[in-house]
Amino acid sequence: MVRNSLLLLVVVLVNVELCLQSSCGGEQEAASTEGAAGCGCDKLRRTASGSVDSEEERASSVKYTAAANEKISQMVFIPGGEFLMGTDDPGIPQDGEAPQRRVYVDSFYMDVLEVTTQQFQSFIKATGYVTEAEKFGDSFVFEGILSESVKSQITQAVAAAPWWLPVKGANWNHPEGQDSNITDRLDHPVVHVSWADAVAFCSWANKRLPTEAEWEYACRGGLRDRLYPWGNKLNPKGQHYANLWQGDFPVHNSGEDGYVKTSPVMSFPANSFGLHDMVGNVWEWTSDWWTVHHTTDHQHNPTGPPSGKDKVKKGGSYMCHKVKMANYICNYYCSVLYFLNLDIINAGPSRFILIVHFCLFLNVTYLYANFISLLHILERLIQFQHLHQAWLLTELHSEDLDLILCSPALQLLSLPC
Repeated sequence: MVRNSLLLLVVVLVNVELCLQSSCGGEQEAASTEGAAGCGCDKLRRTASGSVDSEEERASSVKYTAAANEKISQMVFIPGGEFLMGTDDPGIPQDGEAPQRRVYVDSFYMDVLEVTTQQFQSFIKATGYVTEAEKFGDSFVFEGILSESVKSQITQAVAAAPWWLPVKGANWNHPEGQDSNITDRLDHPVVHVSWADAVAFCSWANKRLPTEAEWEYACRGGLRDRLYPWGNKLNPKGQHYANLWQGDFPVHNSGEDGYVKTSPVMSFPANSFGLHDMVGNVWEWTSDWWTVHHTTDHQHNPTGPPSGKDKVKKGGSYMCHKVKMANYICNYYCSVLYFLNLDIINAGPSRFILIVHFCLFLNVTYLYANFISLLHILERLIQFQHLHQAWLLTELHSEDLDLILCSPALQLLSLPC
């Protein structure tokens, strides 16, 4: 499981996915096999802006209104059941997907779509909420979608994933900085949303983020022993079922699926449960803390460890590529996840339960830094006291796979905002 996840979009991409448990009525978004799916999202991290308690308090302070549900996407009933969660595939042991274990989840409702920019805009207008990206004053954006004007003003990059650049003024309302807007993407998943932002949105909508188990169960759409939520072929009969990267990453995205960035939330077929974009487009947040330690005992509604450093995000983004992994049921996307610091701001929408869209997403990873730039980064990081985990990448080759795997190697101070 690549550590990360709100189907909220991060340009990096992370999104929020809402979940409502049927038993409780109204109870309550870049990584790859190349390090969060290869987009370098796992390198985009900030130190927490507050304690978990303060984030929960802030979320609870967002007043819920009866009209909120009218602004939230339609939900679908997910019947409870048992499934095999995770994988025993030895490919990426540090992702924490092993061992494969039997899990039972109760029935719940989940948003059919990722949280859109328009829905998040309604939340902002109704509550006056200020996202963490807006408070920080900047966010990370994939270099390939920035204007030349914006790029000319940037002198730094993420050492481990140099295609991610810190852009002043980048947030959910200005995805690529101040010279961009959301006018033509109101139906796209929202991006630059942190986990705390996702929780606040969920509170307003009287919903919650899904657990990792709920998300993975929903992603599979009731299928067993399949690589993808729709079967064993990535593009059956030549049809694209997800917004993923095609081409030479990060240099060229051919857009064979019709999109080179995020796509409108209903652009691809739904899975058997009626859920769209469970794979690709943007990463999705979940409520679980990330861990590599799992029991093989049969579990009922697991919720992950009680505490941790990183929240789990799932599903991949449009920046994910070369992620066909043998024996990964529902492929990398349903089983594998990628970690994000709980206050990363390059996230996008999530499905409610809740999603992160950064790969999005927020989507993940390489160590390129010459001596001079590294010294500069360290100097800035010490100044801002920001910490960033880096991962040493190992490239593996096989007949049908060309995966770049991440393994914990060292910790570096991260690029300050």
